[in-house]
Amino acid sequence: MTKEYNQKKSSNDNGDEMDNICEECEKIDESVSQNLILSGYKLCKSCRISKTLFPI
Repeated sequence: MTKEYNQKKSSNDNGDEMDNICEECEKIDESVSQNLILSGYKLCKSCRISKTLFPI
């Protein structure tokens, strides 16, 4: 059981890197990491504003 847990933990650690890529428009922007810390969403500044104004 310990080996399985360690394998699952190591495979999950690879995807948790902070990569500054917006989930909506897929552009690389510094504001993505800032918005991730503030709101919990990986959105750039322009996508965040558009989601705030037009939430649908």
